[in-house]
Amino acid sequence: MTPYEAFGGDAFVRSLCARFYALMDVLPEAAACRAVHPPSLVRAEEKLVEYLTGWLGGPPLYTDKYGHPRLRQRHFAAPIGKEEVAGWLLCFHQAWRELAPQSAMADEILAKVDALGWHMANR
Repeated sequence: MTPYEAFGGDAFVRSLCARFYALMDVLPEAAACRAVHPPSLVRAEEKLVEYLTGWLGGPPLYTDKYGHPRLRQRHFAAPIGKEEVAGWLLCFHQAWRELAPQSAMADEILAKVDALGWHMANR
């Protein structure tokens, strides 16, 4: 069973991404990360849904639509330093803790998200 299936599929991923971006809008610790995004987070949220769906083992929505993610390259124009990464990860961790069933698989996924988040730093 993939993490996508284990955590609840599309409904889980959509809830996770909605909560993640809602937190980004209100947590002061995420202000630097929020400032890198456009005023509306609708498109960013949908892209994150598409990416995480495939990354967690569901349908490859993102790659079908945009090709290989090349996340660092696609984000290089955005100034992403330690403060931005820390804010992004804070929001993701909180949303994940609120919505993902506690399990070894959930812990492994979160560790991979941490590594990916720090890999995105470009400043």
